[in-house]
Amino acid sequence: MDQLTGLRVACLVADLKSFSAAGARLGLSPAMTSKHVMALERRLGVRLFNRTSRHVSLTEAGNLFVDQARHALESLDEAEANLSQASSAPQGVLRMSAPVWMANPHFAALIGAYRARYPGVKLEVELSGRFVNLVEEGFDLALRATFHPSPGLIARRLGNLAFLLVASPTFLDGAGRPRQPADLKGAALLAYHPLLADGVVKLDSAEGTESVTLDPVLQSANETLLHEAALAGLGVAILPRFLVERDIAEGRLERLLEGWTTLPRPLFAVYPSRRYLTAKVRTFLDALVEAKLFS
Repeated sequence: MDQLTGLRVACLVADLKSFSAAGARLGLSPAMTSKHVMALERRLGVRLFNRTSRHVSLTEAGNLFVDQARHALESLDEAEANLSQASSAPQGVLRMSAPVWMANPHFAALIGAYRARYPGVKLEVELSGRFVNLVEEGFDLALRATFHPSPGLIARRLGNLAFLLVASPTFLDGAGRPRQPADLKGAALLAYHPLLADGVVKLDSAEGTESVTLDPVLQSANETLLHEAALAGLGVAILPRFLVERDIAEGRLERLLEGWTTLPRPLFAVYPSRRYLTAKVRTFLDALVEAKLFS
């Protein structure tokens, strides 16, 4: 049987978790879809899928193989497009993981500009606080704010994230506007759960470092919720600068203790391997760097 078709069938079965759905997408009968996968398994000498009457999942060997096959197929598709002179532009689906706070107008504008330049690329973006396994979960790229990018991944530094202490005018009218870190002691804190659950905030300035303990009245790993809670006047929040700068400019939030910074974090784009760096990943990385959102 055609080996290339077998690779495409296996990758689509892995994506859709269904032989019948993959066959329908490719115009093949369920029986022919299954034959292509079985022929591939015989040739490789391993089982790629666990099959039951209701469920299809990749085996450990299948995970490894399908990941490599997917990159190989994408590279082949791009090579064929170049050779045929039909298109030299990046194409395919770019799967990316990023923090929740990337749901902001700046990042949306970057995606819009990228799509206008490369209409052949579709983006699938998961916004969450978890560190996804890029290889096992089939992600091409992840954005991570961390001092220690995961070992085994290629990391490209995009810049530094500035986090600001902010609160709404309504909250500050009642609680008072702090002039020094000590004035924040016991204030209501909208705490990012992984880092600030104990309410202790470390602040840096040219004069040195100070710590102050606030009262974490709301804890969440979702920065969007913390942002909305700050706008609603629930307390003090520590949020990325580009997420709140419009609110500050338009008076919905106020920045506290200018001259003091907290939670500085470098931002990295991480991806599995340079060996299989497709055009869609390379061009999106370049777009992130050129945008200078994080400098």
